Amino acid sequence: MIYIGCHLSTTDGYAAMGKAITAMGGNTFAWFTRNPRGGRSNPPAADDVAMLADYSKEQHLGPLVAHASYTMNLCSSNAVTRENGLEMLQRDLHLMVRLPGEYYNFHPGCHTGQGV
Repeated sequence: MIYIGCHLSTTDGYAAMGKAITAMGGNTFAWFTRNPRGGRSNPPAADDVAMLADYSKEQHLGPLVAHASYTMNLCSSNAVTRENGLEMLQRDLHLMVRLPGEYYNFHPGCHTGQGV
């Protein structure tokens, strides 16, 4: 099976992303769990996430891909940066529990001069 999709915006909600991709003829999509260059986000409404999960099953969408913010740096030498990254990771994984079977893409970060 080949899956075709693109990155979609969460602006109109999670269920709207599912409908948008099928309207384009796609069968999967990716989205950023928060601003890709920022760290803050508003968690999605539980019913919106549930509607996306149901829609995905109904439409036989392929695995969806949640993409973490590029600013998450779990490897930083700065404790505050690491703590912020851990908070992002925890919130994102909590979301992924509500979307079972989907993928989560993240970059663990840069060692910021700590060495290997």
